[in-house]
Amino acid sequence: MIRVLITDDHPVVRRGIRQILEEDESIKHIDEASDGSELIEKMIIHEYDVVLLDISLPGRSGLDLIGQIKRISEKTAVLIMSIYSEEMYAIQALRNGASGYLTKMSAPEELITAVHKVSSGERYITSSLAERLASELLKGERKPLKELLSARELEVLKLFAAGNTVVQIASDLSLSPKTISTYRSRLLEKLNLHTTADLIRYSILEDIKGEK
Repeated sequence: MIRVLITDDHPVVRRGIRQILEEDESIKHIDEASDGSELIEKMIIHEYDVVLLDISLPGRSGLDLIGQIKRISEKTAVLIMSIYSEEMYAIQALRNGASGYLTKMSAPEELITAVHKVSSGERYITSSLAERLASELLKGERKPLKELLSARELEVLKLFAAGNTVVQIASDLSLSPKTISTYRSRLLEKLNLHTTADLIRYSILEDIKGEK
Protein backbone atom coordinates (compact mmCIF):
# COMPACT_ATOMS: atom_id res chain seq x y z
CA MET A 1 0.00 0.00 0.00
CA ILE A 2 1.43 3.37 -1.03
CA ARG A 3 0.42 6.53 0.86
CA VAL A 4 0.74 9.76 -1.10
CA LEU A 5 0.44 13.43 -0.14
CA ILE A 6 -0.19 15.76 -3.11
CA THR A 7 1.01 19.32 -2.45
CA ASP A 8 -0.04 21.91 -4.99
CA ASP A 9 -1.81 25.25 -4.61
CA HIS A 10 -4.17 24.64 -7.54
CA PRO A 11 -7.25 22.52 -6.67
CA VAL A 12 -7.77 21.50 -10.30
CA VAL A 13 -4.21 20.18 -10.52
CA ARG A 14 -4.58 18.26 -7.25
CA ARG A 15 -7.83 16.71 -8.46
CA GLY A 16 -6.25 15.67 -11.76
CA ILE A 17 -3.27 14.06 -10.04
CA ARG A 18 -5.57 12.32 -7.55
CA GLN A 19 -7.67 10.84 -10.37
CA ILE A 20 -4.53 9.45 -12.02
CA LEU A 21 -3.26 7.93 -8.76
CA GLU A 22 -6.65 6.44 -7.85
CA GLU A 23 -6.48 4.28 -10.98
CA ASP A 24 -3.57 2.36 -9.42
CA GLU A 25 -4.77 -0.29 -6.96
CA SER A 26 -1.57 -0.20 -4.91
CA ILE A 27 -2.02 3.48 -4.04
CA LYS A 28 -4.56 3.21 -1.23
CA HIS A 29 -4.26 6.48 0.67
CA ILE A 30 -4.14 9.93 -0.94
CA ASP A 31 -4.12 13.25 0.93
CA GLU A 32 -3.86 16.81 -0.35
CA ALA A 33 -2.18 20.02 0.85
CA SER A 34 -2.36 23.46 -0.71
CA ASP A 35 0.83 24.97 0.72
CA GLY A 36 3.88 24.27 2.86
CA SER A 37 2.17 24.90 6.19
CA GLU A 38 -0.62 22.43 5.47
CA LEU A 39 1.94 19.93 4.16
CA ILE A 40 3.96 20.06 7.39
CA GLU A 41 0.84 19.85 9.57
CA LYS A 42 -0.31 16.70 7.78
CA MET A 43 3.14 15.12 7.88
CA ILE A 44 3.32 15.59 11.64
CA ILE A 45 0.02 13.73 12.05
CA HIS A 46 0.17 11.12 9.27
CA GLU A 47 2.80 8.94 7.63
CA TYR A 48 3.35 9.06 3.87
CA ASP A 49 5.51 7.05 1.51
CA VAL A 50 5.64 9.78 -1.15
CA VAL A 51 5.12 13.53 -1.15
CA LEU A 52 4.26 14.86 -4.61
CA LEU A 53 5.54 18.42 -4.37
CA ASP A 54 5.15 21.46 -6.59
CA ILE A 55 7.97 24.04 -6.61
CA SER A 56 5.78 27.17 -6.83
CA LEU A 57 3.80 27.35 -3.61
CA PRO A 58 2.49 30.25 -1.54
CA GLY A 59 5.08 31.20 1.07
CA ARG A 60 7.99 28.76 1.06
CA SER A 61 8.92 27.12 -2.22
CA GLY A 62 8.92 23.39 -2.74
CA LEU A 63 12.71 23.39 -3.00
CA ASP A 64 12.99 24.93 0.46
CA LEU A 65 10.50 22.45 1.92
CA ILE A 66 12.38 19.31 0.88
CA GLY A 67 14.83 19.50 3.78
CA GLN A 68 12.07 19.93 6.38
CA ILE A 69 10.12 17.03 4.91
CA LYS A 70 13.16 14.79 5.25
CA ARG A 71 13.76 15.94 8.82
CA ILE A 72 10.20 14.99 9.77
CA SER A 73 10.37 11.65 7.98
CA GLU A 74 13.61 10.48 6.42
CA LYS A 75 11.86 7.53 4.79
CA THR A 76 9.30 9.69 2.97
CA ALA A 77 10.31 10.15 -0.66
CA VAL A 78 9.87 13.56 -2.28
CA LEU A 79 8.87 13.57 -5.94
CA ILE A 80 8.89 17.03 -7.50
CA MET A 81 6.17 17.64 -10.07
CA SER A 82 6.51 21.09 -11.60
CA ILE A 83 5.68 23.22 -14.60
CA TYR A 84 9.37 24.10 -14.79
CA SER A 85 11.65 22.13 -17.09
CA GLU A 86 14.37 19.84 -15.77
CA GLU A 87 17.02 22.29 -16.94
CA MET A 88 15.85 24.88 -14.43
CA TYR A 89 15.47 23.05 -11.12
CA ALA A 90 15.89 19.26 -11.34
CA ILE A 91 19.53 19.05 -10.26
CA GLN A 92 18.98 21.48 -7.39
CA ALA A 93 15.93 19.49 -6.27
CA LEU A 94 17.94 16.26 -6.22
CA ARG A 95 20.75 17.93 -4.31
CA ASN A 96 18.22 19.17 -1.77
CA GLY A 97 17.06 15.61 -1.16
CA ALA A 98 14.30 14.90 -3.68
CA SER A 99 14.06 11.37 -5.05
CA GLY A 100 12.82 12.37 -8.49
CA TYR A 101 11.64 15.15 -10.77
CA LEU A 102 8.75 15.23 -13.24
CA THR A 103 7.24 18.03 -15.25
CA LYS A 104 3.47 18.44 -15.37
CA MET A 105 3.68 17.60 -19.07
CA SER A 106 4.59 14.01 -18.16
CA ALA A 107 2.26 11.19 -19.17
CA PRO A 108 0.02 9.69 -16.45
CA GLU A 109 1.83 6.36 -16.83
CA GLU A 110 5.14 8.06 -16.09
CA LEU A 111 3.73 9.55 -12.89
CA ILE A 112 2.57 6.14 -11.69
CA THR A 113 5.95 4.61 -12.52
CA ALA A 114 7.77 7.39 -10.69
CA VAL A 115 5.61 7.06 -7.57
CA HIS A 116 6.23 3.32 -7.41
CA LYS A 117 9.95 3.73 -7.90
CA VAL A 118 10.56 6.41 -5.30
CA SER A 119 8.24 4.72 -2.77
CA SER A 120 10.53 1.68 -2.91
CA GLY A 121 13.56 3.77 -2.02
CA GLU A 122 14.91 4.30 -5.54
CA ARG A 123 15.36 7.50 -7.52
CA TYR A 124 13.33 8.36 -10.58
CA ILE A 125 15.49 10.11 -13.14
CA THR A 126 14.61 10.54 -16.80
CA SER A 127 17.21 9.74 -19.44
CA SER A 128 17.65 13.43 -20.26
CA LEU A 129 18.21 14.28 -16.59
CA ALA A 130 20.68 11.39 -16.24
CA GLU A 131 22.72 12.86 -19.08
CA ARG A 132 22.63 16.27 -17.42
CA LEU A 133 23.78 14.82 -14.11
CA ALA A 134 26.64 13.01 -15.80
CA SER A 135 27.68 16.23 -17.48
CA GLU A 136 27.58 18.07 -14.14
CA LEU A 137 29.80 15.43 -12.57
CA LEU A 138 32.32 15.61 -15.37
CA LYS A 139 32.64 19.38 -15.41
CA GLY A 140 31.90 20.14 -11.79
CA GLU A 141 33.80 17.81 -9.55
CA ARG A 142 33.91 19.61 -6.26
CA LYS A 143 37.31 20.97 -5.39
CA PRO A 144 38.73 20.45 -1.88
CA LEU A 145 37.61 23.17 0.47
CA LYS A 146 41.16 24.45 0.95
CA GLU A 147 41.17 25.34 -2.75
CA LEU A 148 37.83 27.14 -2.55
CA LEU A 149 37.88 28.95 0.77
CA SER A 150 40.27 31.13 2.69
CA ALA A 151 41.13 30.19 6.27
CA ARG A 152 38.77 32.87 7.58
CA GLU A 153 35.94 31.76 5.26
CA LEU A 154 36.33 28.18 6.48
CA GLU A 155 36.27 29.42 10.06
CA VAL A 156 33.04 31.33 9.43
CA LEU A 157 31.53 28.29 7.69
CA LYS A 158 32.25 26.12 10.75
CA LEU A 159 30.51 28.65 12.98
CA PHE A 160 27.47 28.68 10.73
CA ALA A 161 27.53 24.87 10.72
CA ALA A 162 27.20 24.94 14.51
CA GLY A 163 24.02 26.96 14.23
CA ASN A 164 25.43 30.35 15.19
CA THR A 165 23.76 33.53 13.94
CA VAL A 166 25.51 36.36 12.13
CA VAL A 167 25.54 38.40 15.35
CA GLN A 168 26.98 35.53 17.39
CA ILE A 169 29.72 34.89 14.85
CA ALA A 170 30.57 38.58 14.70
CA SER A 171 30.95 38.62 18.49
CA ASP A 172 33.08 35.45 18.54
CA LEU A 173 35.45 36.77 15.86
CA SER A 174 35.41 40.39 17.04
CA LEU A 175 34.10 41.52 13.66
CA SER A 176 31.05 43.51 12.65
CA PRO A 177 27.81 41.74 11.62
CA LYS A 178 28.16 43.45 8.23
CA THR A 179 31.56 41.81 7.72
CA ILE A 180 30.14 38.39 8.65
CA SER A 181 27.27 38.92 6.21
CA THR A 182 29.86 39.64 3.53
CA TYR A 183 31.67 36.38 4.37
CA ARG A 184 28.33 34.57 4.21
CA SER A 185 27.69 35.99 0.73
CA ARG A 186 31.15 34.87 -0.41
CA LEU A 187 30.58 31.37 0.93
CA LEU A 188 27.24 31.07 -0.84
CA GLU A 189 28.77 32.27 -4.10
CA LYS A 190 31.88 30.05 -3.94
CA LEU A 191 29.93 26.94 -2.97
CA ASN A 192 27.03 27.64 -5.35
CA LEU A 193 24.50 27.68 -2.52
CA HIS A 194 21.57 29.94 -1.68
CA THR A 195 20.76 30.03 2.03
CA THR A 196 22.32 29.57 5.47
CA ALA A 197 20.47 26.25 5.67
CA ASP A 198 22.32 25.21 2.50
CA LEU A 199 25.64 26.06 4.21
CA ILE A 200 24.73 23.85 7.16
CA ARG A 201 23.66 21.00 4.86
CA TYR A 202 26.87 21.36 2.85
CA SER A 203 28.92 21.21 6.06
CA ILE A 204 27.20 17.97 7.06
CA LEU A 205 27.80 16.41 3.64
CA GLU A 206 31.47 17.45 3.71
CA ASP A 207 31.90 16.43 7.37
CA ILE A 208 32.89 19.94 8.38
CA LYS A 209 32.62 20.11 12.15
CA GLY A 210 30.78 23.10 13.56
CA GLU A 211 32.33 25.23 16.26
CA LYS A 212 30.35 26.94 19.01
